[in-house]
Amino acid sequence: MELNSLTLDETKEFVLSLGQKSYRGEQLFSSLNRHKILDIQKIHQLPKEFRDTLETQSRINKIKILNRFDSKVDDTKKFLYLLEDNNIIESVYMKYDHGNSICISTQVGCRMGCSFCASTKEGRIRNLTAAEMLNQIYIMENDLNLTIDNIVLMGSGEPLDNYENTLKFLNIIHDPKGHNTSYRNITLSTCGIIPRIYDLGREGVPITLSISLHSPFDQYRSQIMPISKKYKINELMEACKFYTRTNNRRLTFEYTLIEGINDREEDINELVKILKGINAHINLIPLNPIKEYNMNRPSKNNVEIFYKKLKKIGIPVTIRKEKGADISASCGQLRRDYLDKTQPN
Repeated sequence: MELNSLTLDETKEFVLSLGQKSYRGEQLFSSLNRHKILDIQKIHQLPKEFRDTLETQSRINKIKILNRFDSKVDDTKKFLYLLEDNNIIESVYMKYDHGNSICISTQVGCRMGCSFCASTKEGRIRNLTAAEMLNQIYIMENDLNLTIDNIVLMGSGEPLDNYENTLKFLNIIHDPKGHNTSYRNITLSTCGIIPRIYDLGREGVPITLSISLHSPFDQYRSQIMPISKKYKINELMEACKFYTRTNNRRLTFEYTLIEGINDREEDINELVKILKGINAHINLIPLNPIKEYNMNRPSKNNVEIFYKKLKKIGIPVTIRKEKGADISASCGQLRRDYLDKTQPN
């Protein structure tokens, strides 16, 4: 039994099964998720005899900081974490005016195959447990001596491809007896697994949903994102409308600008069509090239032109400010750089 992957209700049920009172479950849950104690014997609220029982009947998942990289150009910090099975994941700390933010991983690797993304090049190795997602936050907070205000599930992995563990993570991190993070301070980025978008909408968890769009045309989007061969854009937009209706939340569409592929006038015109009737915001991201994807980012001037045309039409739009450029802060880059340097040829 992995204690720090249990929701509050599951923790209570577990301690009851061990012959303890329900309030011991609350103490255990808060020790793990509010006080961030990762050693059963250091949870001194619990009687010694009960701690000994917990050590024989359960375990706490632990991850370690393998390395930390601090940007010299801004306050961004990137963490490489070593998991118990020696897999490696990464998280990024970013400081904004609206608070301290973290971008966490939800899988080791990814199987979505998006052409410009470094995290998907070796495929999905495995899903992360809820505890491994939570640990990225708690260990970062302890290391930097601060509180994370905003959480983005946009690191390595596709959160909706690890749906059950992601839901447990959301439940635990939001719980008032634990970290007590507002759902409105959590963003989940997905390439668009349509059945899971509907499932998430029905859960009534009002997080911000961020859709990786990258092209308004199926023909081009499928070249960038293989998932578009299975789920067409018109189907994706219907799922998005359902999510906004059920959760009353504005959607974000991530749009990586690639020179000559999706930065044309016809792309702007089609974006207007497909986003009609959706409470949406577009986040423009100039392409961050990787060696496996031989395409170029548009010039800064062309990015500005694209931005201004969308804004003039009335579509809410921003250009993502690049963070941690000197420490490979984009998704999956640092992990791959580390593996490339440490693995034998």
